[in-house]
Amino acid sequence: MKITHHDRVTLYDYEPTSGDVADEVLRGLTAPAKTLPCKLFYDARGSELFEEICTLDEYYPTRTELGILREYGRQIAALVGPHCRLAELGSGSSTKTRLLLDRLAEPAAYVPIDISRVALLEAATALAVDYPDLAVLAVCADYTQPFELPEPPRPAARTVVFFPGSTIGNLEPPEAQRFLRRVAAWCGRGGGLLIGVDLKKDRAILEPAYDDRRGVTAAFNLNLLARINRELGADFALDGFRHRAIYNEERGRVEMHLVSRRPQTVHLLGRAIHFDEDEAIDTEHSYKYDVAEFERLAGRAGFQVGQVWTDPRRLFGVLYLTAT
Repeated sequence: MKITHHDRVTLYDYEPTSGDVADEVLRGLTAPAKTLPCKLFYDARGSELFEEICTLDEYYPTRTELGILREYGRQIAALVGPHCRLAELGSGSSTKTRLLLDRLAEPAAYVPIDISRVALLEAATALAVDYPDLAVLAVCADYTQPFELPEPPRPAARTVVFFPGSTIGNLEPPEAQRFLRRVAAWCGRGGGLLIGVDLKKDRAILEPAYDDRRGVTAAFNLNLLARINRELGADFALDGFRHRAIYNEERGRVEMHLVSRRPQTVHLLGRAIHFDEDEAIDTEHSYKYDVAEFERLAGRAGFQVGQVWTDPRRLFGVLYLTAT
């Protein structure tokens, strides 16, 4: 870990090395069923594209979750309590965090955690300027890997982890349970987790949310290949792949792929990787839960559900969980 200071922000840097990324990419692309890790979506360009996705008509999760946070923000702040250390996983632009900070009583520190250092520092610095009395301790890390949360400059009454955006759905259920168990250890007994969960619904709503008419999600998916070309010296032809998103109702998840338009060979790190026509790279799973399913998952990980808020159409849920 490297600790540096940027204006009003302290950065704790656990960013994965290029060697770590290369090994993971090569393993995924040489497996019998090709995969790429969805965490690689969020380089600087990917983060920009995702912010654009969040504004699309078809993409309901962001505006629905924001609506829940606005409507129930005071109730949420009362559960979080005063003097908390608020840690946000996958903080991105920290837009949703501001709705919390405006209502929290004297938070001890804000700890944004994101894998994209550029986006992290930009958002953390803007937030530190707007909240000058708040200690902002930014962590550049892959939050699925172990690391320690930084200690705030003044003691915190409790730790509350904020995990918005239904990103928990990107983990396979057994992985999600293990991950939530690690979050419970960060929180400590009596600490809290405020988490966004995308609820099960009709495919007519789900599939357009991941395959919009303007093609922004397609560009976001294809940016994975552009990043691998740039950072690892691969020679993917971006026009040789197309975006696909389908809802697998049996498994309760949206599946995103990059599908080869033709037979082709890609070179990466001294390896030749062949693609048949219509062969797919699996780039993201996004699991959808009903509230009872997620309560059982959280319970197995050491959390007790304290409160559930949903929108009137029950598209999305925000849950406050307490570590037991």
